[in-house]
Parts: sequence; C-alpha cells; structure tokens
Amino acid sequence: MKKRMFILAAMVLTIFVLLFSGCATTERVEPIEAIAEPAIPATAPVAVQPEQPMEPPAVVEEKVPSEQSERTVKLIVTSDIHGSLFPYDFIRNEVAKTSQMQVASYVEQERALPQSVILLDNGDVLQGQPIVYYYNFVKTDAPHIVPAVMNDMRYDAASVGNHDIEAGPEVYLRVAEEAAYPYLAANAVYIDSGEPVTKPYVILERDGLRIAVMGMITPYIPKWLPQNLYEGVRFEDMVETAQKWMSAILAEKPDLVVGLFHAGVDETYSGNADEKGNENASKLVAQRVAGFDVIFTGHDHQDTDMVVQDPNGKEVAIVGAMNGGRSVATATATFARDERLGSFVLRSVDGQTVMMDSQVPHEVLMKKYQPVIDEVTQWVSRPVGSISETVSSRDSMFGDSKFVDLIHSIQLEKTGADLSISAPLSLDATIKQGPVYVRDMFSLYPYENLLFTMEMTGREIKALLEYSYQHWFNQMKSLDDDLINFKRDAEGNLIFNTRYNTYDTATRYYNYDSVAGINYVVDITKSAGQRISIKTMTKGGPFQLDRTYKVAINSYRAQGGGGHLAAAGIDAQEALRRILFSTDKDLRYYLMEAFETKGEIVPSVDNNWLVIPNLWVQRGIKNSYPKLYTNP
Repeated sequence: MKKRMFILAAMVLTIFVLLFSGCATTERVEPIEAIAEPAIPATAPVAVQPEQPMEPPAVVEEKVPSEQSERTVKLIVTSDIHGSLFPYDFIRNEVAKTSQMQVASYVEQERALPQSVILLDNGDVLQGQPIVYYYNFVKTDAPHIVPAVMNDMRYDAASVGNHDIEAGPEVYLRVAEEAAYPYLAANAVYIDSGEPVTKPYVILERDGLRIAVMGMITPYIPKWLPQNLYEGVRFEDMVETAQKWMSAILAEKPDLVVGLFHAGVDETYSGNADEKGNENASKLVAQRVAGFDVIFTGHDHQDTDMVVQDPNGKEVAIVGAMNGGRSVATATATFARDERLGSFVLRSVDGQTVMMDSQVPHEVLMKKYQPVIDEVTQWVSRPVGSISETVSSRDSMFGDSKFVDLIHSIQLEKTGADLSISAPLSLDATIKQGPVYVRDMFSLYPYENLLFTMEMTGREIKALLEYSYQHWFNQMKSLDDDLINFKRDAEGNLIFNTRYNTYDTATRYYNYDSVAGINYVVDITKSAGQRISIKTMTKGGPFQLDRTYKVAINSYRAQGGGGHLAAAGIDAQEALRRILFSTDKDLRYYLMEAFETKGEIVPSVDNNWLVIPNLWVQRGIKNSYPKLYTNP
C-alpha cells in the first residue's frame, strides 16, 4: 500500500476507546475442586469451541465482612504468559512443565484458605505459543481462547502488554469484549484529549476492604510497533502518570494501593533513570511516587522480589513473575482492626514469588479444553513443505548464515526491494531436514512483525551496519579475546543469565542485523564505527553512499526498535515518512507461504558479508561459543 494508506481508517480511532475496557470484576462461582495429572494431546483432534464467556456482572461482588480482628488479602499475579495456557509446547511438540493450568490449581488451593484472593495478570498473553496465534488470526469466528480461560480462572483485572497491542486492534478489541475483567493502562492516552484510552485503575472490594489497582504499560511502544496498531494514542511516562492518578486513587479511600505494571525494574536496561518514558520504570515509580503498598512488575520475564522506600520512607514491596507461567508473583496483605478508628488498617505486606513446576494442571479445566488442545495440535502438525538440509540459528551468531539468508530471500522476493535488513530472531532454533510443519515457522520467526519497504540512503545503511556490528562483535585485540561482545559488570566479569542459560551479550541477538543485497566485510580488529567496508552491490555495480535504496525491513526495526535507525540519523517521524509499503500479514505468514508455494526450500548462504581476519575470527568463535551455548 502507499504510505498514505499506512494509517488506519478513522473508525479505528473511534472504537479504540474500547481497548481492553472490560468490566470491573469477574462473576463469582464456586471453586472447581478436582485436580489431576496433565493431559496429553490426543491423536485424533476434535474441533470444538471454548464456551462463550459469561456476561460480566454490573458491580463487584463484595464478601460479607467477617467479625475477626485480622483480615488477609492474597494477591496472585501472572505475567508474560505468552500463550502458555496449557501444559503443552505446541512448537516443540512436547509436554510443558508449567502453564496457566498449573496456576489455576495453585489459585484454587489459595481460595480454599481463610483469606480473600485477588487474581491479576500483568500483560503479554496474546503472543507466543501457536494457540494464541491460531485464535488471533486463523480461527477468528470463534470466542477467543485467552478470555475464555481467564474468565474460567476468575481474573479480577489485567494490565496491557506491548505484545498484546502487537496482535492488532481486531484481536485486542475482540478479547476485551469477551473478557469479564477490566484491562488497565493509565498511561495510554488519546493524543487529542490526553484522556486515558481505557480504565486507569479499578477498586476491588474484598471482605469489607477496598483494594485499588492501577495498571500501566511500558511507554516504549512507539519504538517497537507501527502506529496503525494504536492510531491516535500516545504512551506517557510511568512516573508522571502515577503521580497524576495517585490523588484520585487516594480520594477513593482504599485500604491497599497496588501497581500492576507491564514494565521491569532495571531502569538502565535501555536508558537511564532520568530518561522520560523509561522502558522499565516500575522501581522508579515506587521510589518517586508516594502511595503504593505493592507493585507487581512484568515485561522483563524476571523473578523479582525486593523492597524499596517511597519518597516518604514507607516500604514498598516490588514483586514480579517469570514468563510462561513458570512462577507467580504474590503479596499477602494483612489487616488488623483498629478499635479506635472502627476500621481495619494495613499491618504488613509480604511479597513472594512461587514456582509453579510442583503444581499439577487443573483437572476440570484440562478436560474442558482438551478438544481445543487437540485441534491446535493438528493445525501446527500440518506439513507446509520441506527443507533440503538442517539449518540452525547458532550459525547466525558468528557470521553470514543459511538461517538468516532464508529470511532475507523471502523479504526481497516479497517486496522487490534493493536491500534487506534482518537479524536472527532465535538464539537457538533448528529447522531439521525433511518435512517442515506449521510449528517450525514459530521457531524460524517467533514474532508477529509486519514487513515494510522503506527508503534509506547508502550512508544511512552503512551507519546502521556500524551500529549493529559495534554491539554484536567485540573488538579483538588478541587471539584470546571473544568474538561476541559480552556484557560485563562493574568489575569486568561476565554476567550469567539464568533465564536463558547463557552469558549476557551487549545487545540481544535479535539486534544482530545484517544486510543482503550488498557485499561488505567486517574487520573485528578495528574500533567501533570503523569496521564496515562496503564493496559493491551483490547483483553488480557500485554501492553509493548518496544514493537512495528501497529496503525490506520488519516493523519492529522500522519503528526504531533496537536503536538502529536512530544511529543512522533517522527519528521515528522521519522513519514513518520513509515507509513506502506495509504488508497486512506478518512475516511468519509469508514464510509459511514460501514453503507451501515452493514445496521444498533449498537453503543457501550467499556469503555477501565476511568477518575478517579469518584466523582471529575462528579463535574468537572458539572462545565465545561455549559462553553462548552452555549446553552443546
């Protein structure tokens, strides 16, 4: 489509007010009692729909206040589930140790105790496992699986994650309509009015106590996602937003104030503490905005459990769950009755994370949704073609590779562009020789990125490459150095990442951009900014710094993700003006289409870029490989 067609029709803006609007609470039903061992996908799938979600009640159910001198509220929070609704990995075709079903069993156990339970989700559930892709884009005429499961589990509220928005308005509006719980995003506001797009907070009542929950999303959305996914909306700084809404929340006289933030705690991850619109500002909010009792974090997939002080010196618990249902974040709030005031006052808040691998999947819910599991298992098991040899993303970490060149070739073929920019989007994925199935497309391309064509000059292309290889490769000064640029702590030691079972690199592997369509070399003995020498166009002819080229690039990078375009001197507004074409389907769809059209893919590497000097490179690979891949 032309650039002017990139912006959605005005009606998307008018319906965006419904974004994750939901209602204030979930209808209360009797707990489901039975728990059993995980079900295994059946061989013969049966196509059925999830049950239609119940209509949400108009008001929150409030338990009749009890007469005891103490009351306890247990908050349980999931985050970054990424489609792990059931204990089955549809990509690897194997049983998974954790999922929403293990969480359901844990929640049921906690609800049976003498306490009130509040169940919350902290975003990023609509992208990841193929089951959500199936209901997002394939089975669109059925109730969506995510609100169906979350309604059954009786969630009370949820924040909005960046990958939830990535699914697109048609998906998230549908999910919001079917959800019997509110989606919260106080810092997502209309550009024209400054009013919040959806509920900024909600008041939940339990056992005579009022619990305020404020939701926020990382404000980095414009750096990652194209504007047509959130037309007419901007994402404001989290600290400023919390300050803005705290007085309104306190005016509601809550007994407990909770932050539900789809953002991590490391404010230095992609900026600094003083950066406006910090990506991971959850800890900053706790330290700079008085009023919170506990803040739940997300987005960073980390197990977080800490206590900080707010501006008045009050302790604030900060707790975050790991992704995929591997753990839940909890906070136990204890209230004691003050006879003088005639009311209950908060005595303590105890934050904790709880691992879910010891829980068994919920028997009743597993039985209910087994036909859905079978149906999606059949879909991901559908062959789409074949590949003549095994390809691995591991090769992509150290040089030109068949894995990334397969993506390059499809991007160039689909767009007719002069050049293609892409990175390996998996650290350790393998497509095995022989039949290729739908599930393999999720290993080859894990994200729902669109494919753009945009204009860039030769000078900007070179600057982008210098930036990419500056963070990708280390400057080798001896044969004992690493080729990969690993991150180091203040003492100069490597940092081991238990989440990924590897050592942290200076930038994530999905920022290791290479360019197809030109021939160039990378000299890793040279300093940053001086490593790239572009020789010629791959099809012949000179490469010209002042010439404008058409470039195939994914939507994440074209919106400024990773900082590559900024390093090339192209800001977000200029990038938008440069866009000539956008696909209406994600890149995974076109990869699948390529396999189905060609039947057999014969992967090849064109060796259009080389890392030199060769002896140093080989020694550098030998030094770096066991640090990237601790399990050979």
